[in-house]
Amino acid sequence: MKLSLDWIRDYVELPEDTDLKKLAYDLTMDTVEVEDVEYLARRFDGMVVGVINEVQPHPNADKLRVCKVDLGAEGEKEIVCGGINLEAGMRVAVAVPGAMVRWHGEGEPVEIKKSKLRGVESYGMICASDEIGLGDLFPSAQEAEILDLSALDCAAGTPLADALDMNDVLLEIDNKSMTNRPDLWGHYGIAREIAALYDLPLKKIEPYVPEASSDFKVEILDPERCARYIGVQIEGVEVKASDYKMQSRIWKVGMRPINALVDITNYVMLATGNPTHAFDADNISDHIVVRRAAADEKLLLLNGKELELCDDDLVITDSEGPVALAGVMGGAKDSILPKTQRVILEVANFESTGIRRTALRYDNRTEASARYEKAIDPERCDQALALSMQFFKELYPGLEVTGYCDLFPTKLKRAEIDLSLEWLERRLGKHLENDQIRRLLERLGFDVQINGDDLHVTAPTWRSTGDISIKDDVMEEVARMYGYDNFEATPFTTSFSAAINQKDQDLLRAIKEYLAIRCDMQEVYTYPWMNDRYVNAVLQSTEGVLSLSTPPAPDLSYIRSSLLPNLCEAVSKNERYSKEFSIFEEAQVFFDRNYSSPYDPTEALPEQRRHIAAAMAGAADSVERLFRELKGALEYMPRYTHMEGFSFRKEEKPVWADDVVWLNVFLGDERIGDLGLLNKKVSMDCEIRNLAVMLFELDVTRLKPLRSRTNRFTHLAEYPETDYDISMLFDSSSAWTDMEAAAMEGGELIKRVSFVDEYHGKQIPEGKKSVTLRLTIGSKEKTLTSQEIEEAAGRVMKKLGKKLGAELRAQ
Repeated sequence: MKLSLDWIRDYVELPEDTDLKKLAYDLTMDTVEVEDVEYLARRFDGMVVGVINEVQPHPNADKLRVCKVDLGAEGEKEIVCGGINLEAGMRVAVAVPGAMVRWHGEGEPVEIKKSKLRGVESYGMICASDEIGLGDLFPSAQEAEILDLSALDCAAGTPLADALDMNDVLLEIDNKSMTNRPDLWGHYGIAREIAALYDLPLKKIEPYVPEASSDFKVEILDPERCARYIGVQIEGVEVKASDYKMQSRIWKVGMRPINALVDITNYVMLATGNPTHAFDADNISDHIVVRRAAADEKLLLLNGKELELCDDDLVITDSEGPVALAGVMGGAKDSILPKTQRVILEVANFESTGIRRTALRYDNRTEASARYEKAIDPERCDQALALSMQFFKELYPGLEVTGYCDLFPTKLKRAEIDLSLEWLERRLGKHLENDQIRRLLERLGFDVQINGDDLHVTAPTWRSTGDISIKDDVMEEVARMYGYDNFEATPFTTSFSAAINQKDQDLLRAIKEYLAIRCDMQEVYTYPWMNDRYVNAVLQSTEGVLSLSTPPAPDLSYIRSSLLPNLCEAVSKNERYSKEFSIFEEAQVFFDRNYSSPYDPTEALPEQRRHIAAAMAGAADSVERLFRELKGALEYMPRYTHMEGFSFRKEEKPVWADDVVWLNVFLGDERIGDLGLLNKKVSMDCEIRNLAVMLFELDVTRLKPLRSRTNRFTHLAEYPETDYDISMLFDSSSAWTDMEAAAMEGGELIKRVSFVDEYHGKQIPEGKKSVTLRLTIGSKEKTLTSQEIEEAAGRVMKKLGKKLGAELRAQ
C-alpha cells in the first residue's frame, strides 16, 4: 500500500523538518514495515514548464513541427516535436537534456540529449503525459497529443514537480505487516498511529449531521453479514472531473482518477480505509435491500464479468434484482453512468470472512474487498460518511440531500482485557510506572483503569475487531509504544538436551526424498528379522549376525545385519506382478559386536547402525542400463542432499555380486558400501527367475553432511561453451574413469567430459568397444573459433591415444 505524506499531514501536524528516515524506521519498528520511501519529485528531475512562443512547420518532415519554447532562465530554445495539438502560447512539459523519459510511454527510460532531427537542431523534448509517467493523471484523447498545462498559473522554467504539486513523499507499506491491523488501511489510520507514536494531536473528522429524513428506505435481511448500512440520496450532481488535488492524490498512491462521483468514493476509501460506493439513483427501483443471493441469480459487474451467484454471496439489490456484489464491486447497470444526475451513496460495513469467500470464489479481489476482509469496525462508517459529504458539497455546491437512512443492527462491543501489573512487568522484563502505562495506552485510544495491581483496559472500536483480544495484545501495545529499542538486553541461562541443528537427521530425510522423488523409487518397510533362505543366498555366512533366542518362526532366526536379504525377498515376491521396478529401504541393522551404552558405560549392547539400500530390477538384457541408472543415482546423491561426495573403486567384491559388474563405494579412504549386479546363482537361490537385479547398500551413519560454510561459489561461463562429441575405439577393459581423467588432460579449454554412448557390434574389432564422449570446450577469455575448438578436440584425441591406446573409429 502506498501513502502520501502530504495527505497524512492533513490529519497530523508533522514538523516540516521531520527526519523521514527516522519516521520510516519508527513505523517499521513499532507499527508497520515501511518497504520504501520515495521522493516523488525525483521522477521529474530535468523537467520544466515551457511556454511555446512560435510553431513552424519542419522543412524536411510533414508530421514534425519546429517550436521556439521559452524555458525561463535557460532562455528560448528550439525543439522539434511531432505533437498534433501544438499552439503558440501553450504551456507544455519540457524534458531538457539529462532528463529521463519513456518514448511514447513504452520501454525503459532513456536520457534526453541535444540532437538533430531531420536536419534541425532540437534542444530537449516536449512531452506527452505518458512519456513522463502521467498518463493516468492526464489521459490523452488521441495519440501524439502533447500534455497541455495551459491551465496552470506558473512562469516558464518552473520545475515541473513544483508546477504539478509533486513535492511529496510516498511511503510504501508491506501489506502483510498490517494484515491484523484493519485500522491502518487508510491515511487517517496511519496518521492516528503517527500521532500516538510522537504524542502529537490528531485532527478529528467531524461527524456528518443528516439534512434530510424522507421515505428513503433500506432493508438489511442478513444482519450477521451486514453490521451497518448508511444510504444517502443526493440530487443535483453530474459526471465531471474532480479537482486536481483529489485527482493527484488518488494517482500518487496508485489508483486512476475517473470522474468526480467515482473519485469521491475512492478518495474516501484511501483516506479512511472504509470503502464506499455510489449508485445511479435513477436506475434503482423501489428501495435498497441487503440480502443473500438466490442460487439462480446473475450479476454483470463493472469490469464486464458476469457472475452466476450462489446463496453464500451477499448482494445489494433493488426490487428487480442484484445491483452490486456487496463489499467487492458494483454492477455495470446501476453504478455511475455518463448521464447520472442523482446518486445513492453507500457507506456500509460487511462481515469479513463472507467477503473474502466471495472475492476468492469469483477471482475478483478489489481494493474494497481487500479492506473489508480484514474486518473493519462499523463505527468507521461515520468518518467515511463525513468525508464523503464534505467532498460532495465542495464539488457540487448546489446539491440537495433528499434521503438519508442509517441502519445499525449489529453494534460492535469494545474489547475489554483484564491483567495484572505484576504479570505485565514480568512479561516485559522491565518495570514501568503506572502513570506511564496509562499514558502510553491512552495515546492509542484505550480506556485504562488501574486498581491496585489490577489493570482493566478497554480497546477503541477500531482495535476491537479481533486485533486486541487477549492480555498479551495489551502487553505488545505497551512494549511497542515504550519502544523496543529502549529495552536492555539481559542474559539468560538455559540448557539444551539435544542438538538444535541435527544435520545427520536432515541428511537422512534428504536421501529418502531424493530416492523417492528424483529417482522414482518406492520405499518399502520390512521386518527386522531375516529369512534363513535369503541369509544363506545373499550373505552366505552368519558370522557377526545376531540370532534371536525366540524367533517368530523357525526360518526367521536371524536379525538383520544387512538390508539386502530382505530387499531380495521383496524383489522375489514382486517379480510376478511387474517386470521392472525400483525399491529402497532405510532402517537399522545390528551386529554381534559389543559397544558401551551411552547411558550406562558398564552395559554392553549389540552395535546398531543405520543403512540404506536399494534394488533396481529389470529385464535380463537391461543390465548395462540398470547399472548406469543406479550408479548415476549414487553419483548425484551427494550433490542433491548436500553431503560430502564419495568415489567408486574395485577393491573387494561383495559375495553376492557378479564377477564383473560391481563397485565399492568409498568416502575418502573408508569403504561405506557396495554397488553391483546380483549374480545368477544368488538370483536363483532367491527364486528370482527372470529379472536382472542391481543392488546398492550404504552405511548412512558414515555419511558426512556439508556445513553451509563449506559451499563454494562457482562462476557461470562468461563466454559460450561448445559441446563436441568424439567416438573412439578403446580396449574392452578400459574404464570410464581412466578415459575421463585422460581427456581432462587435453588442456585448459576442456571444461567437462561426459559419457554419451558405448557400442559393441559387427563393425567393432574383437576386444574393442566404441565409446562416444562429449567434450565441453570453452575459454575464460574469449569466444572460441571453429578452428580453435577443432584443435582442442584434437589434443584430447591425441591424449586418449597416447594414454589408453584409443584410436579413431573408421567410418
